[in-house]
Amino acid sequence: MSDVPTQQILDPQLRPNTWSEYIGQQSIKDNLHILLGAAAKRKGQPEHLLFYGPPGLGKTTISHLIAKEMDANIKITSGPAIEKVGDLASVLTNLSEGDILFIDEIHRLNTNIEEVLYPAMESGVLDIIIGKGPSARTIQLDLPPFTLIAATTKIASLSAPLRSRFSGGVFKLEFYSHNEMEQIIEQSAIKLGIGITDGGVHAIAGRSRSTPRTANYFLKRIRDYAEVHETEITEDTVLKALAMIGVDELGLRQTDRDVLLAIIEKFNGGPVGVKTIATATHEEIDSVENVIEPYLIQKGLLELTSRGRMATEEAYKHFGKEGFEEKK
Repeated sequence: MSDVPTQQILDPQLRPNTWSEYIGQQSIKDNLHILLGAAAKRKGQPEHLLFYGPPGLGKTTISHLIAKEMDANIKITSGPAIEKVGDLASVLTNLSEGDILFIDEIHRLNTNIEEVLYPAMESGVLDIIIGKGPSARTIQLDLPPFTLIAATTKIASLSAPLRSRFSGGVFKLEFYSHNEMEQIIEQSAIKLGIGITDGGVHAIAGRSRSTPRTANYFLKRIRDYAEVHETEITEDTVLKALAMIGVDELGLRQTDRDVLLAIIEKFNGGPVGVKTIATATHEEIDSVENVIEPYLIQKGLLELTSRGRMATEEAYKHFGKEGFEEKK
């Protein structure tokens, strides 16, 4: 599992309340400005939207900002929470005109539930089957106009028919630049009433995996460390606090190091399959694929090949390991 708690555990006050506070993802914001502005001029409902990308990049935050701009209520659920068709029917029939329905982890919806969702998204109707066998009949309930906003970390797991029904657009959230991360950290520090030097901001940004959720988690833990040790938050304070919670100079946590070392030491640098890695490190496959691997690839420490995962020369150097030359 990831070492960083989910966004819901972090201080809600750190979530941006306006588009100007939402740093980064400029292309998505520009597209949404047109989409929402056009819907407002038509006095109609914005079309359905899908956001995808690694955890912690702001998919839920964007959804809340859309609801705020539309002055609409947002009803929140998730794929795993909708276990039966009746669960989805209950959610849909409780919507009011103009509401936003946000479904997180939509890739985890069952196929039979997707089938019920299609007409709701396309035609605004809910098909309910009453009875079984030859006597079964279908009735249609008209739904009020609503906008479905969905989020997923695994876009490839969504069926093509479901993806095609997000007529408003399918948007990929990108990792944040170092400069954007520094702006986010400075903004969060102000909201939390934390004093921090430029060196401290720079040090956190360089180790935050290009992910706001991680940066905010680090900032709060560093604040705790500084308060206990009665010191200001400088670069030195940041490095000491992060070392204490197991984050090294590249921003790697213990789980990251476990994966890389397993590949290097147990499997001779790879190639090795993700299931084998998950078993060797006692991690979930989902966690390895969606939380750990993207950052290791981004840092040039891991390579995905057709035969499996391979540790790079940079990974060997980081751990002071020899043997990479022998693999060439």
